[in-house]
Amino acid sequence: MNDTVDKLVIFLAKRDGIDKLVKTFQYVSKLVNWQVETTHPDLANRFKQWEVSSGLSRKAFRTGRFLTGFNGLRRNPGATPTFKFLAVLANAGEMVYFFFDHFLWLSRIGTLDAKLAKRMSFVSAFGESFGYIFFIVSDLIVMKQGVEAERKLMALQEEEENSKDAKEKIRKIRGDRVMRLMAVAANVADLIIAAAEIEPNPFCNHPLSLGISGLVSAWAGWYRNWPS
Repeated sequence: MNDTVDKLVIFLAKRDGIDKLVKTFQYVSKLVNWQVETTHPDLANRFKQWEVSSGLSRKAFRTGRFLTGFNGLRRNPGATPTFKFLAVLANAGEMVYFFFDHFLWLSRIGTLDAKLAKRMSFVSAFGESFGYIFFIVSDLIVMKQGVEAERKLMALQEEEENSKDAKEKIRKIRGDRVMRLMAVAANVADLIIAAAEIEPNPFCNHPLSLGISGLVSAWAGWYRNWPS
């Protein structure tokens, strides 16, 4: 048994899986609220409440998530000095993001002083954007290396007909490239959302920009976490 329902159950059993589902709710409701705000204020208010509720619940799901980056550095810091350096910077930023996100959540639900929310939001978003820049750089370097390796394998394949080993390696490289493209898309989208918190501006803070960025991030995460 490994049909769509089985895969959906496995996906939703993961913390990242349920996070991407609730993130979809959050940003769909943001877009609907923006679309009907002037024509149907009551309906817009309901979707605004759904958006806020989804955003707060996602923060609760992410409790302790900052340890993921620490464990990643501890277990798999990178194969070369360059990747180790990038991994330290990327995971350090992500750890700051998730750690201070706890305090942002507590301040927004009233457990801590509500005045802390703005400061915690800034620190959390800054850590997020800092870390994601280095995740993006790392993925782009790996994809570039993959393209070069693929070209060499294709040349080898032309010289040696029916090379099954070369075909399998090419298939793996292309599969990895797709996953890394999804990661880059998600990280760029999250950078736009973080920039809206760090330095508010008409583009990043527009509901359409935020809504589309949130859905790109969520759906790229769906793709990456969906069971094979």
